[in-house]
This record gives sequence, C-alpha cells and structure tokens, in this order.
Amino acid sequence: MHAITIPEPGGPEALVWAEVPDPVPGEGEVLVEVAAAAVNRADVLQRQGFYNPPPGASPYPGLECSGRISALGPGVSGWKVGDEVCALLSGGGYAEKVAVPAGQLLPVPEGVGLTEAAALPEVVCTVWSNVFMVSHLRPGETLLVHGGASGIGTMAIQLGKAIGAKVAVTAGGSGKLARCAELGADILIDYREQDFVDEVLKATDGIGADVILDIMGAKYLERNVRALAVNGRLAVIGLQGGAKGELNLGALLTKRAAVTATSLRGRPAAEKAAIVAAVREHVWPLIAGGGVRPVVDRTLPLADAAEGHRVLEASQHIGKVLLAAG
Repeated sequence: MHAITIPEPGGPEALVWAEVPDPVPGEGEVLVEVAAAAVNRADVLQRQGFYNPPPGASPYPGLECSGRISALGPGVSGWKVGDEVCALLSGGGYAEKVAVPAGQLLPVPEGVGLTEAAALPEVVCTVWSNVFMVSHLRPGETLLVHGGASGIGTMAIQLGKAIGAKVAVTAGGSGKLARCAELGADILIDYREQDFVDEVLKATDGIGADVILDIMGAKYLERNVRALAVNGRLAVIGLQGGAKGELNLGALLTKRAAVTATSLRGRPAAEKAAIVAAVREHVWPLIAGGGVRPVVDRTLPLADAAEGHRVLEASQHIGKVLLAAG
C-alpha cells in the first residue's frame, strides 16, 4: 500500500507519499480500507518532530479516518467485512489501509457520506469527552469555545446548542464569526479586536462561562480563570499559546472552579473505547437526526497531504480539511 511518511521532520514538504508494508490486524483489530482521513493539529506537530505516536501505534500521521472494513482480526465480533465505518486512531490515517482496535470503530452515521464521515471521530470524541464527560455541561449553562471556526469549535458549538446551552465563541474575523453564528453560536467575539473576558461577562450579566473549552493553554490561562463563573470548569485541550503559565490559585478557590487538561491520542485503548461508546450512544442520534453535522472546508487528495497542512497552519479553513484516498 501507499502512505504519507515523514522521513525527516520539517515543513509540509517533509510529508512523502511512499510505498510501505500493508498493516496486519491483530487480536481485536480490523483492517480498514481508507476512504478519507482528516488533518489535525496533532498531525502538524508530528510532522515537525514534536509529537511522536504512542508506543505500538502506526508511524504515519492521521488520527481519524473513514472507510470500509476489508478484514477482521482474531476475536472481533459485531463487525463484518464491507461495513462502512469511521475510526478514532492513534496514527496511520494518512494511508490506504489502517489496522484499528474494534472498540474505536463507529458506523458511518445515517445521512453522512463515507468521505465526509472522516471529519467526525477525533472532534466528536474530543468535544464529548471534555465538555460533557469531564466538564458536565448542562442545559442553560454557558459554554465558551476558543477557536470556534475550527473542527473542534464547529462541533462544540453544535453539541452545546443541542443540549440547550448558551454558546460563546472566539474566532478571528467577521467571516469565521458569521459561520459560527450559522451553527448556533450566541455570543460572537473577535479575539483580534475584543477582550473575550469583557465580552463574556457582559453577555452573561457578570456571571461568566460555566465551561470553557480551550486550545490556547498558557496564553489564555489567567484570562480564562477570570472569565469562569462560580463553580466553572476550564478544559484545556491544546497548547497553541504555550505550555507554561501562571495560575492564580486564590482566584480559582474563590470561584470554586476546576481546571482539567486532557489529550486523546495517548489514552489506553479501554478509555478510548468507552469514549467511542458514549459518542455512539449520545451523539450519533443527533447526527442521524440532522441537528449536528460535520463541517468540511475542503477535500484534497491524500497524496497531497502537504497542501492540507499548509491550509491548516495558515488558518485558512472553517471546520475540517479532509484527505481523500483513491
């Protein structure tokens, strides 16, 4: 088969389409013939040499894909050859085939195309696990989503609205904010022109956000705490603004607030399977009903993954960038 390899870390040109050995599904795994994969920030970091795959994972980038099952490994039940699926991966999505633990498979939702389904697993699992399983967002609460026009952001807006929350977003520019509004965002904040703390407090009559989904890390830490409501929950899932910041524990104590930080890629298979099962139970019916949809900016050939990385790094997209095989 062919896959996108990274012989040496570097810029987008470091991604090389090469012939590699076919994967073999092990115990509890299936082999998926890839229809499409999605581009994620983690793939960019891997290409740059900053985010190696977990031990035993595929060396190729790609944390989510869609496709058809072409073979079953030993001990797999509940799936059959030919099933159309999408999958949460530890790596290997940028390839013509990938071996996937059966617990990380999801059926392609009703009303979603096979290629389009590649936009779902990573973002839905990230949002559901952090906003709902960890931070317990409830109807009537306020959710602040940083990077509202990103793949994560566009899904967080829709899921927040689906459960009856008020959703605030930060994004850069009127075009991205307009798309966030179309998806249901109630409070639109241009981070280039406005202070999100002031805007959130103003829009909530001084109460603040009950849950904040943050991709920035250190750069926003102090302001995120100020923007939290009493009993608020800050979920950090990215470090685009740095890894080390100063946390005012006094402010956190006063608000009886919590800060959590999680990643998805390195979790044990059992934890990933539990998240995938929760997503299938709670989110898949919303997608099948049409209330929640994947947001795809563009689809490029898998062999042209370098262009997908350039688009992502330039923040020229809204929603997901996909790479189609074949």
